[in-house]
Amino acid sequence: MKKVISCVLVLLMLMSLTACVEIVEVEQPAANQNDEANGAVQESENQGSTPAESTIEEFVLLDEKDVKIVAKKLSYDSLFGPELKVLIENNSAQNLTFQTRGSSVNGYMVETMFSPDVAAGKKANESITLLAEDLEACGIDTIADIEFSFHIFKTDNWDTYLDSAPVVLKTSAAEGYAYTYDQEGEPVYEGKGVKIVFKELTDGGIMGPELMMYIYNSGDKSVTVQTREVSINGFMVDPVFSAEVGPGKHAVSGVTFMSSDLEENEIEKITDVELSFHIFNTETWNTIADTDTVTLSFS
Repeated sequence: MKKVISCVLVLLMLMSLTACVEIVEVEQPAANQNDEANGAVQESENQGSTPAESTIEEFVLLDEKDVKIVAKKLSYDSLFGPELKVLIENNSAQNLTFQTRGSSVNGYMVETMFSPDVAAGKKANESITLLAEDLEACGIDTIADIEFSFHIFKTDNWDTYLDSAPVVLKTSAAEGYAYTYDQEGEPVYEGKGVKIVFKELTDGGIMGPELMMYIYNSGDKSVTVQTREVSINGFMVDPVFSAEVGPGKHAVSGVTFMSSDLEENEIEKITDVELSFHIFNTETWNTIADTDTVTLSFS
């Protein structure tokens, strides 16, 4: 969710900047035929040569309870990341809202932007956006498969209408794709079917610095990992972190420290971080493990 918030903030900033720009027309010198030809060749070489641009065949993702969702194509021209274009048919008598749950790409958990309302008896062309920030963090440059389930609820009262089974969508890159998962880093916890590895401290983005964590859930139930009792340089802080990892899935997620917390505590450089992890079953909220305190030091 924090990544979705960051994306919205970026969009608002871009809209603000666009509103402030004065458009000035500048007369450009005429290009000769050779320049135009070279430009056309360059554009042709760039299009379709990027390994990320795998494709899909039209595929029925869901068809039950008077609801049909069809995957149409993968698009790569969105600001926030690749988009799975879908056609939604709501043939029920209810106004419905559609969302995704447990989304993953190539076995890595990713967040999506998708929450359209579709009135009773209507159709809608919509997009499930796979956040580029998540794909980059996981080292994914080629989409081989996408997996998720649909959570559909009544728009008027939020009552659940349908929770679908997970669906897997294979792309043109799936056959022969080598699935690899980077577990390099400092192991901070392993037990109860969950492995957590600290990878790096980054400058982060709009919200603040991040501790990047790799998480693997080898169990058969979805788990959620959160932090507890977090301090930076001896000062208690309240970071943003809640990573849901499906059964058999991997995740790379950042423990985000708010810039405002660092400023309030006059922290200019992070030298050490102490934290523990609270791991629980996502569906039942039953505790799986509360880890010992982990200390991370930085020079």
